Order: sequence, then structure tokens, then C-alpha cells
Amino acid sequence: MSDNGDLTVRKLAMWGIPLSLGVMGLKMVAWWVTGSVALLSDGLESTVNVVAAFVAFFVIRYAQKPADHDHPFGHHKAEYLSAVTEGVLIVVAALLIVNEAIGYLAAPRMLDAPVLGLAINFAAGVINAVWARLLIRIGRTHRSAALAADGQHIMSDVVTSVGVLIGLLLALATGYAIFDPVLAILVAVNIIYQGWKVISQSIGGLMDQAVEPQEEEAIKQAIATHAAGSIGVHDLKTRRAGTVTFIDFHLVVPGTMSVRQAHDICDRLEDAIRMVHEGAKIAIHVEPEGEKAHGIRVKVVKEA
Repeated sequence: MSDNGDLTVRKLAMWGIPLSLGVMGLKMVAWWVTGSVALLSDGLESTVNVVAAFVAFFVIRYAQKPADHDHPFGHHKAEYLSAVTEGVLIVVAALLIVNEAIGYLAAPRMLDAPVLGLAINFAAGVINAVWARLLIRIGRTHRSAALAADGQHIMSDVVTSVGVLIGLLLALATGYAIFDPVLAILVAVNIIYQGWKVISQSIGGLMDQAVEPQEEEAIKQAIATHAAGSIGVHDLKTRRAGTVTFIDFHLVVPGTMSVRQAHDICDRLEDAIRMVHEGAKIAIHVEPEGEKAHGIRVKVVKEA
């Protein structure tokens, strides 16, 4: 990621704190004026958003620290810890919602001041929807796991708000107050699913998961079309660590090739790979023809 990208991610993470506090305040006001358990469940999820925003802000700052003696490959994976924490918090919020809603199943009650409460909750949902789309887009563009996870979490909050509004409108239209706690439980199930998605994606990063197939294919193509002078490539490996992708492979060259010539090929390959995968950390092992090759092999296309 570029320095401008780092700054953009940090600024968004910082602004997430006051914005999440404001949205939580709106939702709790909506619950206070209506007494709806579904709106309370929506507000409880927003309290998790506040905690997650603080965690994301501090973890992103730490993850962007330069490599040092104790962390020679950098601190990038810290973002995955933030994402896992956020996923766990999402699940905890869902369990709190279920616990609250169960108590209302036996004695449901109709809403007080429903129009005002729903209007306030709708406004909070619109703010969240705009913010979530921005976080997800910037998080994916700059490969920030923490920022993207924060956006996904907030988007699950938007889904929650939409479901709550629909359910409460049904309760008001039909006169069946049971819709309120039932809907809260259904919302909790959706939140648990969203939390599991965030956790599973982050665990993949902590376990050094390879890049996506289409990204790997682009890397192979860049190598194949810019490795003129070499014989082939094998043992191509990739892994993600937060915002950074590590790529390494073996480059086979003629035994008579000079170190300078081999170095020039490596420079050309690094430039070509970074054109399709910005900010990649690349390690190339040069070996003479005749060495036993293992793993995936990339065919070299000779330049005219």
C-alpha cells in the first residue's frame, strides 16, 4: 500500500469512532421513545460497532508501523486480529439480542410513538449504509482487512435496521405485537452469520492463505510475458499479510548467464508483477539450468 493509501485508511478508521457513537445514540433514542425490543436489539449491535471502531483504529495504526528487528516482515497481520475480534463481538451482540428478545415472547407489547422512533432509526440506517459502502470499497482497494471487516459489520447493521423497520411496520399494520421479539431473534441469526463470515475470512489471512485464483493468474501472466532470457519459473508461492502480499518463486536461467544479466531479469519481473499487484513484496531465487524443479511451473514467453 502507498503512503497515501495508509493515510486514507487511518483517517477513515479515526472518523469511524465519532460516527459510530452518533449512530448508536440515534438508535438508543429510537428505542427509548418506542420501547421496542427489536429497536433495542438494533441499538445493542451498534454498541459493538463503537467498540469495533476503537479496536480497528488502534490496530490499523499498529499494523502500518514499519518493519523492525523483532518483526522483520512488518506488523501487517495485526489487522486480522482486529477483524477476528470484530467477528467475535458481532456474535456476542447477537446472543445479547436473543437473550433480550426471549423475555418479550411471552408478553409482547405495542410500540409507543412508533412514527418518531422508526424515523430516527431509519435516519441512522441511511448513515450506516453510506459509511459501510465507503469502508468496504476503500478497505478492498487498499487491502485493509480491518477496514473491510468494519464495513461488513456495519453493513450487517444496515440489514438489521431494514429488517427491524419492516417487522415493526408489520406489527403496527396487523396489531400483532409478537412480530417485535420474533423479528429481533431473526435479526440475531443474521448477525451471527455475518460475524462468522468476518471470522473465517480473517483466519484465512492468519493462516497465510494464498491470493485469489484470478490474482494468481495475473501474476503468472506477468511473469510469463516479462521473463525473456530465462528458461522458466517454478515453486510460485503467495501469501497475504494484512495489506501486503508476499510473492516468491524460483527463476531458472542458463548456467552461463552472468549475475548482472540474471539480476536485470529479476528487476524486470518485479516491476511487471507490481504493475498487476501493487505493493507486493517479491523474493526471487535464481538457479542455474539443470537444478531439480518442484512445484508449479510458469512457461516463459520469449519476447520478439
